[in-house]
Amino acid sequence: MGKDYYRTLGLSRGASGEDVRRAYRRQALRFHPDKNKEPGAEERFKEVAEAYDVLSDPKKREIFDKYGEEGLKGGAPTSGPGGSNGPTFTYTFRGDPHAMFAEFFDGRNPFDTFFVQRNGDDEDGDDTFTTFHVGGFGSVGFPRGRGGPEGTCRKQDPPVLYDLKVSLEEIYSGCTKKMKISHKRLNPDGKTVRNEDKILTIEVKRGWKEGTKITFPKEGDQTPNNIPADVVFVLKDKPHGVFRREGSDIVYPAKISLREALCGCTVNTPTLDGRTIPMVFKDVLKPGVKRRIPGEGLPYPRTPDQRGDLIIEFEVKFPDRIPPSSKTLLEQILPV
Repeated sequence: MGKDYYRTLGLSRGASGEDVRRAYRRQALRFHPDKNKEPGAEERFKEVAEAYDVLSDPKKREIFDKYGEEGLKGGAPTSGPGGSNGPTFTYTFRGDPHAMFAEFFDGRNPFDTFFVQRNGDDEDGDDTFTTFHVGGFGSVGFPRGRGGPEGTCRKQDPPVLYDLKVSLEEIYSGCTKKMKISHKRLNPDGKTVRNEDKILTIEVKRGWKEGTKITFPKEGDQTPNNIPADVVFVLKDKPHGVFRREGSDIVYPAKISLREALCGCTVNTPTLDGRTIPMVFKDVLKPGVKRRIPGEGLPYPRTPDQRGDLIIEFEVKFPDRIPPSSKTLLEQILPV
């Protein structure tokens, strides 16, 4: 029994052209071998491409609907004056499923990131460089312009974005990040391309805010028909084990007991540069109340010699149980 292209895409025979496009998008994303590492995903990815190739073409689809895969590939007669004795149409899928995927998405990577990191996830390590492959998936690379070989209608590819994760300590002091990217570059003949590695150096300034963008113009893949994309790194704060960032302020959650909240306490407050500041509180501290230590936060981006505040945010730990004798005493002491 021949292939059922409608079943491959999860469609009924009355599906519209837009239904076919949506189904291909869904199935191609599901089985793309750069995303799906299960056995058989590559083959399913090819089958989805073939199904879309047939069902998105009105002529191929009409023949498939009448004669099935066997008729489509075995030389089904085309309609016309010749009737059943007229010329025949024979179909063989010789397309590149990866090229079809790239053309469908206009060359852009539909997955969450445009980069594939080659040396693991964003874990802290001692590697000098972090290496990225520009282009994102397989051998597709960036979208090409739609003009001819002379590039008369070339357009620049859309920017390629990647998160640049930094710690609060790195924002506090400033740091240098070196990113090794691999991108395509034209050979002297202007037609063929080669893979080339390049080191991009990023000077992270003191106090930079999350969302700051660092742009490297035209460092994307280069082809005869495109203008390379800009490579853009977007600053992202790494989660910190002690502090939470709020702009140029940092928040330290201090856990104190109910007795300390009512009777006063001393909180040994850590700082980003490794010091400890003892803070004495004698008033009642309600849950969620905040106290500031001026000038102990992060540098201001435009005036790095000045800094935000370190905010102490109190979390009061209540006891699970109170002895009856203590309850009586508290009822006498505490106001109603």
